[in-house]
Parts: sequence; structure tokens; C-alpha cells
Amino acid sequence: MKVAAIQLEPAVAAVAENLRRCEALGDEAGEAGAQWIILPEFFTTGMGFLDRMADTALPPDGAAVELLRRLARRHGATVGGSFICRDADGHNRNAFFLAGPDGEILGRHDKDLPTMWENAFYVAGADDGVIAAGDVTAGAALCWEFMRAQTARRLRGRVDVVVGGSAWWSIPPWPPKSITRRLEASNARTAATVAEAMARAVGAPVIHAAHCGEVVCGLPWTPIRYRGWLQGGAVVSDATGAVLARRDLREGPGVVVAEIEPGRRPPLDEIPDRFWMHRRGAVPALLWEYQKLHGRLWYERHAHGRPTADQLDPALAAPPPAVRV
Repeated sequence: MKVAAIQLEPAVAAVAENLRRCEALGDEAGEAGAQWIILPEFFTTGMGFLDRMADTALPPDGAAVELLRRLARRHGATVGGSFICRDADGHNRNAFFLAGPDGEILGRHDKDLPTMWENAFYVAGADDGVIAAGDVTAGAALCWEFMRAQTARRLRGRVDVVVGGSAWWSIPPWPPKSITRRLEASNARTAATVAEAMARAVGAPVIHAAHCGEVVCGLPWTPIRYRGWLQGGAVVSDATGAVLARRDLREGPGVVVAEIEPGRRPPLDEIPDRFWMHRRGAVPALLWEYQKLHGRLWYERHAHGRPTADQLDPALAAPPPAVRV
């Protein structure tokens, strides 16, 4: 099965522009013959702690899902990706949708826990992420879900392929630079290997899309300006963790394509008996806790119930469904 993972350089919080970029990259993947095309998480927005991110949610039948369906129909492919989705209960979720070759939505997965400042823009999900797609069963995972043992447990032995993507940011070289550079080297190594590690723990190939490029935004509860980059790392791995195709962040936006053999294999790695599959240091642990607290307060005050992107810009409204005769 020929598959593609997309690496996007997002215009952060610019929904219409990101939809345009994703469609162009999706077409590139489809024209390369990909039968499965996976976009990164937050493919409509990228991610950063910016006030305008609060106005980027889209409904589950809006322009983001319509893009997935359109690419699927155009290329006869299975197409997936996640975005900030405003549900009927008024809350936002980081929702991954998978569209089949006929454009019908096969299933959805909501990310289990927001990462750090992501808490400011959406709430947690609770599904198992297992999606039936014809003869193939997919398991969805998003960014730091690839870091958590509970992700491997919910997918292990149940799926033929793992699909998803990341918007994984860097640790800037703040003083003392000798320490932050060492922390970032470790952060980059982890970001570059989580997809392969999940393949070995689950026993299935992985299609992992990614973001690249610069991020400049605020740092919660501080006057500090964050200036960093997205780690990139669109990758296709087989069930043993062997990398079949990879795109480095320095290569910029683009598409990686590879042939995989979907199916369930005996996992090569044991799932560790702890929360994180990859150990976190003291600094990431502190950032995780304080930004979670800040984000949940900020979400209730600023993001919950805000107008959706299509309400602010009618051009983002999805067309009405076609009438079948």
C-alpha cells in the first residue's frame, strides 16, 4: 500500500492559507500515487500561544473536513488529519477525521490530553482512536500521544496501521545556553524517534505527518517572547520501526511517500509501566504542569464559546452536501 505523510510549514492561525497549502501538498501526494494521505495535527492552524488561535475552530462539517473529503474523492485515497473542532456541546477538541476514497467520513479521534499551551484552545478527548477503513483498521495518535504508554496500550494488537501527526516545538537557546541547548538536543532526538518507537510497541506501520518552520508567540504567565521552530519529521515506518521515508525539518514543507505492508505483527518492544514512554526531564515536567493550569483557565475565559472561523469568515463555510439522485 503506497502511503504519504505531509510536512506543512503553517501560517500560524491563518486558516484559509493553511487549507490552501494542505490542498496543494495533498494533491502532490495523490499525484504520486498515494492510497493513504495523512496531514499533521492542527493542519488548519499550526500551533502557538497566540490570542487569535481562539478564533480558529471549525465545525465538524466545515471547511477542514470538506478538504479531507475533497482530496479523498479526487485521488481515490484515504485521507486524514486533525484540527481544532467546535462540537455541538460548545467545546473545542483536537479532532482527527479520516475520510475514505468515496469522501465519506470513516471515523474520528479526539486527542486524549492537550500538550502544554494547547490547553488554552481545546479540551481532552476519551475515545480509543480505532477506525475501521475497509480491509484496514487504523489507529489514530496525535503528537504527545506518541509519548504516552496509554496510547500504545489502546492500539496494540488492534490496528493494521497507526496514523497521525505532530506540531512539536523546540526549546529555544535561552540562558544558560549550555543547559537549554542540551535540553533541546534531547527534545529533538525524542521528536525524531517517537513514530518508530510506537510502531515497535504497537506492532504496526506508522504514517506520521509533521509541521516545520518558525514559531513566534507569547509564553504563558511571563513577559518572555517565545521564538523557536517546529521539529518537522514527516516519517513512514514499518511495523519493526525501520524508517521507510523521512523528511527532515531542514528540508522544509513537502511530502514523503513509501510502500508499507499494513497488518498486525508481534510487537518488538514492551510497553513501559509508566505514564510516559520516553522519560521527561524536570524542565518539561514543570512546563507541562504550569501551562496546563494556565491553559485551562485561559480556555474558559477566552476560547470557550468564541465565534468559529467560518462565522468570522463566511468564505470558510463548507459547501452544502451534494444532493444524490
